[in-house]
Amino acid sequence: MSKVYRIGIIGCGGIANGKHLPSLSKLKNVQLVAFCDIIESRAEEAAAKFGIEGAAVYTDYTELLKDSTIDIVHVLTPNDAHASISIASLEAGKHVMCEKPMAKTAAEARSMVEAAKRTGKKLTIGYNNRYRPDSWHLKQVCEAGELGDIYYAKAHAIRRRAVPTWGVFLDEEKQGGGPLIDIGTHALDLTLWMMNNYKPKVVLGTKYHELAKNENAANAWGPWDPEKFTVEDSAFGMIVMENGATIMLEASWALNSLEVDEAKCSLSGTKAGADMKGGLRINGEQFSRLYTQEVDLKSGGVAFYSGHSESDADIEMRKWIEAVDQDLEPVVTPEQACVVSEILEAIYESANTGKAVYMNQAK
Repeated sequence: MSKVYRIGIIGCGGIANGKHLPSLSKLKNVQLVAFCDIIESRAEEAAAKFGIEGAAVYTDYTELLKDSTIDIVHVLTPNDAHASISIASLEAGKHVMCEKPMAKTAAEARSMVEAAKRTGKKLTIGYNNRYRPDSWHLKQVCEAGELGDIYYAKAHAIRRRAVPTWGVFLDEEKQGGGPLIDIGTHALDLTLWMMNNYKPKVVLGTKYHELAKNENAANAWGPWDPEKFTVEDSAFGMIVMENGATIMLEASWALNSLEVDEAKCSLSGTKAGADMKGGLRINGEQFSRLYTQEVDLKSGGVAFYSGHSESDADIEMRKWIEAVDQDLEPVVTPEQACVVSEILEAIYESANTGKAVYMNQAK
């Protein structure tokens, strides 16, 4: 039987209660032993619902990290605290899962990679969309070479009206940006992962703050306060990779568009193409005829499947604990997540300056 891992949770808000805690609590070789939040009542509620008997509650994460019996820490705070808490946790001898995006800035992300290497502890980032059945099947298609060389791709993260009006999502100082860093990060991670291409050359980006100005706007989570909406409502980027491949990234919380897709990608290769729009489809040419194949994702399983019903979040947590337990490389490596952060920052920089950003000069 594998070791039972003692886990500390730093940040007990929505993402903790909605994803991490329910899925971690299903694992037999996990104990949720410590909970930290700047709002003590949130930590107490999470501990009462998910923690072991006598689980510790903190408002200062540095106190949690002093517990040498904690093996793993999950960092589930606003973006501006990801790097400092993750690095402190690694240096305290803990393995770390940090929620996406990796950090508020690219420099912070690189510091996290360096800390993981320096301490020898595992670090992963919560890009949960990799664990969907369509994502994993498409990854297998790409790895098998069925699409050929992928030289053009689109990363989709478009909402018509779904601006998150709670927490600090609209606060640029806390988050580092809006939909680009919030949901665009998922779409970009998926696209780079499918292409297995992490060498960007040049980035051109734009961002907009147009619909954010509207008062009493129609919105899935109620109207927002324009005075507090300090991030972009839409951002777009073109990324040219060192091998010449092009990626178009689109991200918006509010856009006058009926083409709504989130955490999806479209790929065009030398042999075939694929997209996740309305299901997973493969397209190409065979015997001088064009074809479109819709993949049946209900039949069979995937490599991540454990033999019983699991949500995407369940699989994500299980694979993370397995990586720690079996000394495996995490599904999401810190080096991969760092490139995502570097590209996102380059899009913001380009949007702010009106100039293309050459990545080898940005570091």
